[in-house]
Amino acid sequence: MDSFDSDGVRIAYIDVPASGGCGDPILLIHGFASNHVVNWVNTTWVRTLTQAGYRTIALDNRGHGESEKLYDPARYGSEDMAGDAVRLLNHLGIERADVMGYSMGGRITAHLALDHAARVRSALIGGLGLHLVEGKGLPSGIADALEAPAGAKAANPTAAAFRTFAEQTKSDLRALAACIRGSRQTLSRAEIGQIDVPVLVSVGTLDTVAGSGPGLAALMPNARSLELEGRDHSSAVGAKPHRDGVLAFLAARP
Repeated sequence: MDSFDSDGVRIAYIDVPASGGCGDPILLIHGFASNHVVNWVNTTWVRTLTQAGYRTIALDNRGHGESEKLYDPARYGSEDMAGDAVRLLNHLGIERADVMGYSMGGRITAHLALDHAARVRSALIGGLGLHLVEGKGLPSGIADALEAPAGAKAANPTAAAFRTFAEQTKSDLRALAACIRGSRQTLSRAEIGQIDVPVLVSVGTLDTVAGSGPGLAALMPNARSLELEGRDHSSAVGAKPHRDGVLAFLAARP
């Protein structure tokens, strides 16, 4: 991976050219406890997008993957991570890009579309619906489970699953605990209503983490919803109907 200095934080990224040469850029922002490989490469998103003619850029969020690990929750605000994305675009000389995020990455994408609208051609928010406003979603106890000694009982099955997932991906557990404590900012309905770039909200019908996708889309003036039938928070991201819906959306947006 390449890396760059994002206001003092080393951020790793990939920049994959479109098949056949130049293409419109799309920036991919992964979810909590994941990384660009798990979220976007293994799910064939990078291949799908490059074959469709898009220059595909994906970063490892601070605290994740190959990027620098920080241990202060105050360094993981959604605005800070949106700043990493903007500075990556600056580093690559990209004035404006489509931006697609999943789960935590969807939260970051929404902050980008609100605070840096001139840099966002369209926003694709996956795995996150009305909980962006209501502040629900992942249960408590995840940070504690990440910091607990190996083999300790987690507060709930979701916390235990995140601990197992983080261990499988060889993540820095302490950095992830700081991240989840610092990155769960909400946006008000009024703020959501100010996002006027083209938006696609994609949520599985069995997703208990995201909240209503159609409900979030209804709050924005230029958004539509893609409901992924029979998919939950984990299985929706790489689903073929998700990829097909995104490609159709990108082909139709201004």
